[in-house]
Amino acid sequence: MYQNLSQMHRCTALRLGPRVAVRFKQDGVCRDLSWNDYRRQADWAAWGLALLGVEPRDRIAILSENRYEWLVADHAILSAGAISVPLHAPLSASQVEYQLEHSEARAVIVNNQAQADKVFEVFDRLPSLKFVISFDSVKSPAKIHTDSWERIKHLGRHAGEAFIQECERREASLTRDDLATIIYTSGTTGKPKGVMLTHGNILTTAESVCYMPSDPSFLNVLLSWLPYSHVYARICDHYTTTLAGSTVCLTSSIDTLIEDLTTYQPTWLTAVPRFYEKVWSKVEALPDNLRTQQLRRIFGRQIVQLTSGGAPLPRHLCDGFDKAGIPLLEGYGMTETAAIVCFNWLGSQRIGTVGRQINSAELRIAEDGEILTRGPHVMQGYWKDPEATSEAIVDGWLHTGDVGTLDEDNFLIITDRKKDLFITSGGKNIAPSELERLLVSDPYIEQAVVYGDGRRFVSALIIPNFELLARVDIAGIDDFAKDSTLECNHADYAQSDFIELPAVLDFFEDRIKLLMESVSQPERVKKFLLLARPFELANDELTATMKVRRNFVIAKYKQSLTSLYE
Repeated sequence: MYQNLSQMHRCTALRLGPRVAVRFKQDGVCRDLSWNDYRRQADWAAWGLALLGVEPRDRIAILSENRYEWLVADHAILSAGAISVPLHAPLSASQVEYQLEHSEARAVIVNNQAQADKVFEVFDRLPSLKFVISFDSVKSPAKIHTDSWERIKHLGRHAGEAFIQECERREASLTRDDLATIIYTSGTTGKPKGVMLTHGNILTTAESVCYMPSDPSFLNVLLSWLPYSHVYARICDHYTTTLAGSTVCLTSSIDTLIEDLTTYQPTWLTAVPRFYEKVWSKVEALPDNLRTQQLRRIFGRQIVQLTSGGAPLPRHLCDGFDKAGIPLLEGYGMTETAAIVCFNWLGSQRIGTVGRQINSAELRIAEDGEILTRGPHVMQGYWKDPEATSEAIVDGWLHTGDVGTLDEDNFLIITDRKKDLFITSGGKNIAPSELERLLVSDPYIEQAVVYGDGRRFVSALIIPNFELLARVDIAGIDDFAKDSTLECNHADYAQSDFIELPAVLDFFEDRIKLLMESVSQPERVKKFLLLARPFELANDELTATMKVRRNFVIAKYKQSLTSLYE
């Protein structure tokens, strides 16, 4: 059992040496980083940070899109005895300011000019921030101490023996109880909170995945594309693969993900439901045998399993992938539990659930249905927020805010977020997530948000699957659905008032009525609005893991929703 994350990384590098740790594309060419080079670069950077004055427990932020240097920088920060603070790359300058100020970050590592400019804009209001380090060359105001990543490594490479021994002492002194990182929540219901995760929290989760009674071959090659600033990718794609000695292959961008699956031929992919929904929409209309062939072609001949997290996974996707012979396994966790509380694994999986709890975790359901968990995976608390910490953790039990049940074999079924439950004016309690999962099980519905708190009936915002819809023979929309030259994009449909055509509205009304037959009358969606484009991260409608920011979306469309009740 490792005492800290740096020791874990060092031992894996020593064991695997010249083998490939990270594979990535640079200037269109695939390049490899060996375990030896991975550890060597992390050491140089750690020593360089110490030379610049970084002290144990200093907070060092990373504001960067995914790249191999992100992974090296994170290990370097930990080896210097400091605390890593990852920031989501899409954050605005004001959001960056809040998280840097709140964490009292001493330095921030950025990847390019665009991210550096966010920091430069607010630098004067950040008294704790002393310097900026950039992976790429950037231009900075003269008053701001800015260093290049290469110079930091160069400093460390030529550091004296005293600095090297100092860093070795820092690393050796770290225990599983020491703080490793502060990860900020998405802040969908207020200011983001800084979740404090220890070395032990993270090691517990990584060990649970690596040492489970399953076929370990799935860990061989991981295709990684989710942002490392989020706990899901940070724990699974970064630390778990370090423990397992996996080869991590980095995608160039979400746009090249399908191409990269072919290039890298992974054994494992972690993703969010939104990605699997998009893939499924491309193959759903195919006959079973052709659908299986196409899915195998997309995910490659070596794929052992797919993993989904970060948001509820529609059951029809699990069923469909399972029938195609590609296990799509859902798990459950949150930032406060170092990403995982429960998960399905090969040999112990049940569709419609998020699996069983990890070995070290205790799990119980409170009287009001809230999921509670206790164990070494639970966070140390919220940074500089003892009140929020005491509200979240009571007698050692973390109150997750999620509602669920345990089946007869202790598989967990999530029903909703406690704060998302609402009551109609008739007094009926509604679990919107269940209704939304039901709605998106229809192939012609891509996204859905349910509304109705204090209202006399339930309504919904519906995003159609325009690509499938364009192939449907619906009377009255020949100009749109039949024209093979029509580009299937949301802008064209919005400009043409496609979604307001009576035939289209009737089409969806019939489908929604059929879906609602499986729920009680008070729960049924009676009216809906069709929207012309999907919810997007760029519009603040989604979190970093592509979960819909429900309150934000409902507020945005409140006037239109209100009109449904007039």
